[in-house]
Amino acid sequence: MSREPVPGELAEDPKLGELYRELQRDLEAAGSLPAIEDVRVAFLGRKGKITSLLQGIKDLVPEDRKRVGRLGNQLKGYAERALDEKAAAMGDLELEEALRREALDISLPGKCIQRGSRHLLSQIIEEIEDIFIGLGYQVVEGPEVELDYYNFEALNTPEWHPSKSLQDTFYIENPKGDYQDVLLRTQTSPVQVRVMETTPPPLYVISPGKAFRYDVPDATHSPMFHQVEGLVVDEGITLGDLKGTLEYFTKQMFGQERDIRFRPHFFPFTEPSAEVDVSCIICEGKGCRVCKGSGWLEILGCGMVDPNVYKYVGYDEESVSGFAFGMGVERIALLKYAVPDIRYFFDNDLRLLRQF
Repeated sequence: MSREPVPGELAEDPKLGELYRELQRDLEAAGSLPAIEDVRVAFLGRKGKITSLLQGIKDLVPEDRKRVGRLGNQLKGYAERALDEKAAAMGDLELEEALRREALDISLPGKCIQRGSRHLLSQIIEEIEDIFIGLGYQVVEGPEVELDYYNFEALNTPEWHPSKSLQDTFYIENPKGDYQDVLLRTQTSPVQVRVMETTPPPLYVISPGKAFRYDVPDATHSPMFHQVEGLVVDEGITLGDLKGTLEYFTKQMFGQERDIRFRPHFFPFTEPSAEVDVSCIICEGKGCRVCKGSGWLEILGCGMVDPNVYKYVGYDEESVSGFAFGMGVERIALLKYAVPDIRYFFDNDLRLLRQF
């Protein structure tokens, strides 16, 4: 602030005039709000210079008390106004400087807020469900910890079948220390038996879920994987119905241009049985590591329900027929999105997951 001349009456008193000029010098030198506050304390504080002057009036001779009291109060009033003005001006300057330092550069790119999303495998399962729900199927579920009866016996799997060995199936040890009845299901097919036990035909269901097998992890295998099992039981169901259903599904999932083939196969609970392959989208049928050089990738197994299965659930094998199929969700994801390795789905690598 600019230094003002000493008012006439104050100039007549050497002590008050010098105190006035000292106040102006200190205020002019104060370059921050804390410094201005120091000046306030130095002059108007409990032991400040102007406060001490006014407190000392009682010690003056009577003829000086009135004059010094009037001029002292005048100096105090000026000091208060000057300090307030200086503080207000300094506050405006500091605010302006802060705004200048913190100004937003709207030309800079914004910070994107990352959003979560559903895992690709969950999206594939939902897409499969939507396709079959559109065909009139219902979605059913069953337990992942299953009994040998539902996982093998009721699915027409004999005791000697190699899939029942400890090298292929995760059995759960019972209190006796042996492995007999309880296991982690090797497929979602046990849900078929459970549904048929409680539901009379006609039956059009799919059962998505996890399955577990003693597979060595590689580009197309995992000890834990996802399946979607399908079952149809009704009057007059034929192999043509099975083929038409799966052709419709594969075209809906992979596009009308994708090639499909059915290969004869064997499953204990279907007869006749087949595997369905789709042309490899990664190599366009030329052969690669994922399709093992064949140009094809198997996505599901299927077949007509073996009449022996109906005996376990009380269905009349003479009046109904049906088909079943089971597909690997991971393999469908591999094929549809050209992901080269099934293990990527379980690594939780955000660089992959953010793409979907």
